Amino acid sequence: MNSVIKQPAIHKGVAYALLAAALFGASTPFSKTLVSDLAPVALAGLLYLGSGIGLLACYLVRALAQREDQDKPVALTAPDLPWLGGAIVAGGIAGPVLLMVGLTLTPASAASLLLNMEGVLTAMLAWFVFKENFDRRIFIGMLLIVVAGALLSWEQIPVLGVPWGALAIIGACLCWAIDNNLTRKVSASDPLQIAGIKGMVAGAVNLSIALAMGFLLPDTRTVLTAGLVGFFGYGLSLVMFVLALRHLGTARTGAYFSAAPFVGAAISLVMLGDAPSPLFWAAAALMGGGIWLHLTETHEHGHAHAPMDHLHEHSHDSHHQHEHDFEWDGKEPHAHPHHHAPLEHAHPHYPDIHHRHDHQA
Repeated sequence: MNSVIKQPAIHKGVAYALLAAALFGASTPFSKTLVSDLAPVALAGLLYLGSGIGLLACYLVRALAQREDQDKPVALTAPDLPWLGGAIVAGGIAGPVLLMVGLTLTPASAASLLLNMEGVLTAMLAWFVFKENFDRRIFIGMLLIVVAGALLSWEQIPVLGVPWGALAIIGACLCWAIDNNLTRKVSASDPLQIAGIKGMVAGAVNLSIALAMGFLLPDTRTVLTAGLVGFFGYGLSLVMFVLALRHLGTARTGAYFSAAPFVGAAISLVMLGDAPSPLFWAAAALMGGGIWLHLTETHEHGHAHAPMDHLHEHSHDSHHQHEHDFEWDGKEPHAHPHHHAPLEHAHPHYPDIHHRHDHQA
């Protein structure tokens, strides 16, 4: 069977990734205002706990609203748990602590741009460990982002010593890169459930560590502020990120997510009064060029879909022309186990959950 599919003007995966980037990028300068009142591990705990509690509330409200619906979101299964557990340890526990440490030693605007390294490291793992496809354009874009990150790190080097702040932030980016690639393995499942579990577990662990180390919780206003920042910047951002992983694959999602630091940097310059240096603007220009190369990418060729059975939320597009073995109420999107027959066609696509095919050299 041959068919041609037209690419929509704005791919919904791109919209999810950019929204995730905006939410997370905005959280960085707000977190910077809290690090003077809280130990890094305590702040990380409150951010993630705020994320988890807020998403749990959303989960319960949605469950009540959908209690009469025929189709429910796809819940996590037992095989998903090791992947999610690894993602929580790397991205939900180690990453936030390293970021909070880095924020105590680095201006928020520079820290925001350094966070672009997450996209680079995410792509490197996706390409060379998980064998996701990339081309020269994507590689050059990532190279520009790497050079920009190096400029910012150089700017943070003291007269004598090591740029610990920049290194801590890059370490956080590596943790999140591991997290992103592991989360990709479960991205067909309910993103609200994935993000909510991560927030509750990571928040509880980090906060327990902080209390065990003798750190005290701040006043109620600071706790609520941290929780609110965490809900938007870590919780809703992660929900959007998981949806983007489902539609774009890991490396592309990481590339679009590289827009996050520009949001944070812009807010930092206005809100915190950071004074940008010439190196800052040079790095911003390089990162902007790298992101532009990713945003203007087009990947299209003839490809074959092998037979496959799986479960995820879908609409009846060209990849989902199947019959139902139950009485369907006609609502889309919906979720149920379904079979993909062999299919050959050509259209612009990303390495999403239906396009994990090999490419000829």
